[in-house]
Amino acid sequence: MMTRTVKVVSPLALLFLICASAPAQSAKLVVQTGHTNVVRTVAFSPNGKTLATGSFDKTINLWDVRSGLQIRSLEGHTENVVSVAFSPDGKTLASASNDKTIKLWNVDSGKQIISLELHTSCYSVAFSPDGKTLASANEDKSIILWDLVRRRQIVSLQGHTDWVGTVAFSPDGRTLASASYDRTVILWNVSTKAQIRSLKGHSDSVSSVAFSPDGKTLASASNDRTV
Repeated sequence: MMTRTVKVVSPLALLFLICASAPAQSAKLVVQTGHTNVVRTVAFSPNGKTLATGSFDKTINLWDVRSGLQIRSLEGHTENVVSVAFSPDGKTLASASNDKTIKLWNVDSGKQIISLELHTSCYSVAFSPDGKTLASANEDKSIILWDLVRRRQIVSLQGHTDWVGTVAFSPDGRTLASASYDRTVILWNVSTKAQIRSLKGHSDSVSSVAFSPDGKTLASASNDRTV
């Protein structure tokens, strides 16, 4: 029988974690209430021990998954936090905000490593599998690739005709998928920075993309109510 621990709080700042450690054990519903506004984005660390949450209260919270307790709050953005992503080694967290910055944080210390400046809002960030490149999906219709070793912009990929909402690297890191309000998904060759092809079929904005573990299939979700 499912065991539940529930608190009644404001609907603006609810984060639910359903933890099931083994089939023979009961699941536990945990309600996290550390934010003071809408929780927009969540991401687990690669080892599954830490959860990052980004909020319209302009902060990122780090949570201990096992205990459900808040580890720390990362403060520095001046507008809504809309995307968070862990590096493959789990040591760095990237956060994107409507304040036109992407910030990199040291997960262990909570200290800000660097702030990458944009001239437009960023809606999504994704690390390459080797952790050396960060991709950002931007309101100005571009996708920017960032060199995290040299901490500078590599290239701005142009091809969409409306703002880009999300990006995802293939498991081998050779391909980047970007989804846009222009109703298309574009596949990019990460090495050559060239467009491979544009995928068309949705009748409304595309809001999310994800590669299968073997990298052979891409799923896209749209406001047209189809996947």
